[in-house]
Amino acid sequence: MPSRYQGPIIDAHHHLWDISLGKHPWITSQDNAIKALGDIAYLRRNYLVEDYLADIGPQKVEGSVYVEAAWDRARPPVEEVAWLEGLERPGKIAARCVAWAPLKSPDIAACLDALAAHAAVIGIREVVRWHPDPAKRWTEAGILDDPEWRRGLAQLRARGFLLEVLMNPYQAEELARLAAEFPDQSFVINHCGTPVDREPEGIERWHTGLRLMGKRDNIAIKVSNFGAYGQDRSLAALRATVMSCIDAFGTRRAMFGSDYPVGRRNMTFEESCERFKDIIEGFSAEEQRNLFHDNAARYYRF
Repeated sequence: MPSRYQGPIIDAHHHLWDISLGKHPWITSQDNAIKALGDIAYLRRNYLVEDYLADIGPQKVEGSVYVEAAWDRARPPVEEVAWLEGLERPGKIAARCVAWAPLKSPDIAACLDALAAHAAVIGIREVVRWHPDPAKRWTEAGILDDPEWRRGLAQLRARGFLLEVLMNPYQAEELARLAAEFPDQSFVINHCGTPVDREPEGIERWHTGLRLMGKRDNIAIKVSNFGAYGQDRSLAALRATVMSCIDAFGTRRAMFGSDYPVGRRNMTFEESCERFKDIIEGFSAEEQRNLFHDNAARYYRF
């Protein structure tokens, strides 16, 4: 009989920032540079290791993955990594880093070499969140099919970096095709594939996209900030989001992530962990550990 998970956790997705450095204009700008995020006043304060540790509380988080936080794009990406490595990070907290790099840049090889010199860097994140509704649109369309961008991706693969993708369901077919054409490249989807459209047609588009991407063995998914979608925070609603991801990708290619401090809008860190435990309680002990720990340990080489 399966029992409730009590083991160690690796948080596969969180951020840190010091807004006094002036490197995060999307947070500090009063006009909300990323309008699709809505009101982000709650993020306009420093969020450092000690704040993250306070949020963890009693949860058994033994390691975590720092994900780039849109550091000033006019600055060299390695600057963000150097800042991270200058922080006191106890144990395996923020021991792995997913950085950003301009994959279309003619200087991408040198940029990736600079990042690869930092052992914590395990991958690169690309934001490809095009949406037909301008209010939900973060980027232009067609990034994943762009030949220049793909040349940068080949440079990524040569260095053993995984690629994280912050996407909308509209990019599911593009990502599945990309994964088929780059079978040796590992891809990790952020935030459940971002099911922002809550009407039946939008939910079906998301489900169809998850199933399509889940067929590719080189795509994994972070079940991160799973309380962000819709107004219903009931366990049944959260279960529907989480299980849609696990059903499509299985218990070996899905992993828990908090997306803190962004995720605070929807749940406390403890609530996020406890609801995830509620939802996966019916899985075997091995499967629960995969989802909470072992998959992240494997993908991020802890």
